[in-house]
Amino acid sequence: MMRVLIIGGHGKVALLAAPLMIAQGAEVTSVVRNRDQFDDVRATGAEPLLLDVESADVDAMAAAFEGYDTIVWSAGAGGGSPERTYAVDRDAAIRSMDAAERDGARYVMVSYFGAGPDHGVPPDNSFFAYAEAKAAADQHLTASGLKWTLLQPSSLTLAEPTGRIDADATEGTQVSRGNVARVIAAVVAAGDKAAGRTIAFNDGDTPIDEVL
Repeated sequence: MMRVLIIGGHGKVALLAAPLMIAQGAEVTSVVRNRDQFDDVRATGAEPLLLDVESADVDAMAAAFEGYDTIVWSAGAGGGSPERTYAVDRDAAIRSMDAAERDGARYVMVSYFGAGPDHGVPPDNSFFAYAEAKAAADQHLTASGLKWTLLQPSSLTLAEPTGRIDADATEGTQVSRGNVARVIAAVVAAGDKAAGRTIAFNDGDTPIDEVL
């Protein structure tokens, strides 16, 4: 049985992805930083794990990751101060990659469409810290020794998932959170076949399994 650990397990996408992976036969653990979120996680069929990734060092993360086949990063600071954005979306993410590398786990990063060093967000824009943080984290991932997959969904919506995406678009539009969850589940199920791929996508017409 594949063992999957989701970081940011109480997020909207993670709560949708967990039951999909469980239905595929995976054992899923969802990392949260608040015990009040345990019931929501358990309702998906996943097992909650209390861990504050913002403060956890590499050793603590490596201990939590031991025995898992795949680590999925679906966490984020959720806006707020630039300091916390860098602390979570860059620094904690990078520590999690270093921890995953110790145990040889595969790593799936949920980023955003347009992420990278040439993101084009001006420094006076409130999105700048997030763009910079994700660029640094994504670069660290692709330069690592991990078997990684980098997912770059466009603007997230609450629309009903279709199971179909456009992974050839040159500009981001929008994608349902449900479709993002389905892409995560498909990538996890694909195993090493999805390693080394960056998938930027909107809602579209191509079945997710065909994209992979």
